[in-house]
Amino acid sequence: MNKSELLKALEVKLGSRKAAHDALEAVVDTIIREVAKGGSVGITGFGTFEKVARAARTGRNPRTGETVRIRKTSVPKFRPGTQFKEYVAAPSKMPKSGLVGIRASAGTKTGGAAGGGTGAKKAASAKKTTAKKAPAKAVATKKSATRAATKKAAKKS
Repeated sequence: MNKSELLKALEVKLGSRKAAHDALEAVVDTIIREVAKGGSVGITGFGTFEKVARAARTGRNPRTGETVRIRKTSVPKFRPGTQFKEYVAAPSKMPKSGLVGIRASAGTKTGGAAGGGTGAKKAASAKKTTAKKAPAKAVATKKSATRAATKKAAKKS
């Protein structure tokens, strides 16, 4: 989907092409200006836009093979939100109404009045999250141990 197709989709929801264009331009402009200043823009359920500094490094010109010094720079970064990741992984979980945002998911994730959530659901969710995180830490420990062993072997030789 490109910008004009996005505007057509917004036009259906907002009623006019001008309203859709103005809304899209305002959102994009606001995000760009805030990130350029060094701030971050977080949209719950969608993701976070932020400015990240890249360190200076040495690269290689693929045509000639010579090494090239690459200066430090700042680049924009987008980190998708949990809800966005879930919908991409399983599109069938998306609400049928077409509104994926705050209105459609008001009670489903947080256990609000619309979703009829209970403390038991939150506790079960917390247990699942904890269970998923534990193996990841063990893997990270194994990786760091392997790296340490590799460094020691390199120093000996």
